Amino acid sequence: MSFGPPPSIYTESAQSADRTRARRRGRLLGGAAALMAAAALVAGAMALWPAAGAGDDAEATATVKQAPDEVRETHEPAPASPEGELAVQHNEGDLPAGTRYGPGLWATDKLAIRGVANRLEGYRVASGQDDTAWSLKLDGHICAVSRDMTADHRTAVVIQPPHPGAAAGKGICDQVVFVDLDTGKKLWQRKMPGADFAYVTNTDLALTKGVVAIAWGHGSVAYDMASGQKLWNTSTGACQDQGYAGGRALLALVKCGQSTDAAYRVQRLDARTGKPRWTYQVSKGVQGVYLPSADPPVLAVEAGGIDVTDLIALDGTDGRRRATISMSGYEPLCGSTGFSGSFFGAVDKCPGLVVGRDRLYVMSKESDEIDEPANRVVAFDVQKGTTAGKFEGRPFQNVVPLRADGDGLILYRRSMDDVQPAAVVAWNSRTDREVPYLFFHLPEDDEGALSDPEQGQIVYEHGHVFFAAREMERDAKRPKSPVLSVLGVGSAGLKH
Repeated sequence: MSFGPPPSIYTESAQSADRTRARRRGRLLGGAAALMAAAALVAGAMALWPAAGAGDDAEATATVKQAPDEVRETHEPAPASPEGELAVQHNEGDLPAGTRYGPGLWATDKLAIRGVANRLEGYRVASGQDDTAWSLKLDGHICAVSRDMTADHRTAVVIQPPHPGAAAGKGICDQVVFVDLDTGKKLWQRKMPGADFAYVTNTDLALTKGVVAIAWGHGSVAYDMASGQKLWNTSTGACQDQGYAGGRALLALVKCGQSTDAAYRVQRLDARTGKPRWTYQVSKGVQGVYLPSADPPVLAVEAGGIDVTDLIALDGTDGRRRATISMSGYEPLCGSTGFSGSFFGAVDKCPGLVVGRDRLYVMSKESDEIDEPANRVVAFDVQKGTTAGKFEGRPFQNVVPLRADGDGLILYRRSMDDVQPAAVVAWNSRTDREVPYLFFHLPEDDEGALSDPEQGQIVYEHGHVFFAAREMERDAKRPKSPVLSVLGVGSAGLKH
């Protein structure tokens, strides 16, 4: 797969993050033996956890009702039992000598869907086996994905088809495919106009009600979901759309100028026409901007460096600044897609950050102390920018925010050893109440990569948690052995 222009060099910030993770792995090996006795006691106490469910809350969220072409929002009640069991597993075979990329992961009540290399595949949930429901071979490798799907389970991907003549081998990503994820049927495919400089490094894709929008820094285009008809597009100019955030609204990141002289603005667009409804001008000197949420509109900015320094919450009606939240001590991980660069669409990807309707949740940096929580997830009031609660991990057990769910958050807590399991937990920051949804263990050889939001993708949907590697490489000693691609865990229920 050709990725177009080469990515930037391995930055000092990335090297620093690697050193932090290495220190924690070393301390884990040294401290785990000393904590085994205590871990056994914790495991025994786990059996005494009181039964609880989301329905116990007086303000339990009602089922979300949506039009078929709206971006899906679901509510997750507590499973009948938190005891986890394997629901789906697929291993990728015939790996090449290099890396095979898996940028896409989606889930419905019946399927886990993966985007790998030049195909999409759906795997049946609940069998616990490698049971492929459908496979769709695309006309080229996947270049960009949206994390979203519609309420009736459709999504889009941008692909890199082969090109003849002068364009051959340049890695141009100029076709978008709209797919039914229930059946694997290709609904339509279109060639993006003027996309001669769209690459896997700069192409972004977003979905909003009835619209698929794509930007690549040198142009943009939007299509009607139902027909595939082009609604609007832009070509080269002094200011260009860099990418979008979708969902309940469509937010555009616009860049004017190049390199250190670049200026950014954020616009809420009318998705059907591309016309801005309001514009927020980002302060000068900002090096980069991400869009983790369109509604409520939230920006993540790199002010004076290559790390996110602040979150800026805007008013959705007029774009006025509501609050600024310092990210000192936090790791929203914006742009950290786990790949060798900002591939497959990074403008709206912040795996250490979740934005709900009136709360946002962000991971803290990891602690270096072995007797302290590995990290915590902190809730902030979106309108005021003030802290609204914190959920602490445990020693050697990091916590990662996965998704908003009504007024609460669903998060993942890593396992520490063979005794203390991993967990999916629902947390209400208003009451500080937590409800365990699932307890389970991941395969030992894969746990580190799958549990790290920079290396793996984690999706919780319809009572199941799914893990998928962003990159897959064959074992040097066993090159023909399959490699884990996706694994799903669900509730064992109340069977006996």
